[in-house]
Amino acid sequence: MNPKILTLEEVTVAAHDQRAAGRRVVFTNGCFDLLHIGHTRYLEAARREGDALVVGLNSDASVSMLKGPRRPIVPADERAEVLAALACVDFVTVFAEPDPLRVILAVRPAVLVKGGDWLESEIVGAAEVRQAGGRVVRVPIVEGAGTSRIIDRIVARYTAV
Repeated sequence: MNPKILTLEEVTVAAHDQRAAGRRVVFTNGCFDLLHIGHTRYLEAARREGDALVVGLNSDASVSMLKGPRRPIVPADERAEVLAALACVDFVTVFAEPDPLRVILAVRPAVLVKGGDWLESEIVGAAEVRQAGGRVVRVPIVEGAGTSRIIDRIVARYTAV
């Protein structure tokens, strides 16, 4: 198992240790199914906002609740391992809820990052992070990059034979 993939309890301790060392903890979350250029640019931008990036990863059941019964394409353990292999990601934790509030409250990030396609008023945990003295950053999305578009291209390419 990759040492960057942690349980909620472990990531809580890791975030505390980072803060105790004077490092700024950044948190983001997502499904990260079929990792693509939009994801990598987003994660790199998130990491630039601080010293340690914690990624909350939706579990398979959570992805299915959000994206429908045909998703995820890639199981959570594999998605976590791919994310953990990225140099910009310091820690990954999988959560089963439809939103990451419990993880955000445990990690207590100085910076909460979401994609620019999210309205700030819709970002789960934004109020809590701001109330604790942190900030919320919205990163522009990469137009045309998306898991659904990749799936659509695959289906179109292999059914048009």
